Amino acid sequence: MNIARSMATLLAGVLFGFGLSYATMIRPEVVLSFLRFQDFGLMLVMGGAVLVVLVAYKLAPRLMKRPVLDDHFHEHPSVWNRDTALGAALFGVGWGLCGVCPGPAIASLGTGNWNLLWALGGIALGALVQGLRAK
Repeated sequence: MNIARSMATLLAGVLFGFGLSYATMIRPEVVLSFLRFQDFGLMLVMGGAVLVVLVAYKLAPRLMKRPVLDDHFHEHPSVWNRDTALGAALFGVGWGLCGVCPGPAIASLGTGNWNLLWALGGIALGALVQGLRAK
C-alpha cells in the first residue's frame, strides 16, 4: 500500500470516527433509543451514509474516468442467499440486545468507553466461530 492510499485511509478513518462520535452513535443508549423508535436522530446519520455510498458507488464511476487513488473502479458483487439473511438477522439481534455496532464500538474506545471492549470481544468471538464453522 503506498503512502497516498495509507494517508487517504487514515483520513477517512478519522472522518468516520469523528462523525460517529459527533452523531452520538458511539453511545449504546442512544442507539438503543433509536432501535426502540424513541429517537430518530440517527436516521439522519444513516440517511447521510446511504447518500454518500450512493454517490460514491453509483455516480462516481459515471462521472470519473478512474478513481483518484486507483487505476480502475472495482465491482462489489453482492450475493443474497439464506446465509446472508440469517447473518443479517443475527447481527440485528446482537445489535438490538447491546446497542453496539462494530464501527461505533471501536470509535467509542477513543472516548475512553472501555466497557465496549466486552462487546468487541463478543464480536470477535462470533466472527471466529463463524470462520471456523465455514471451513
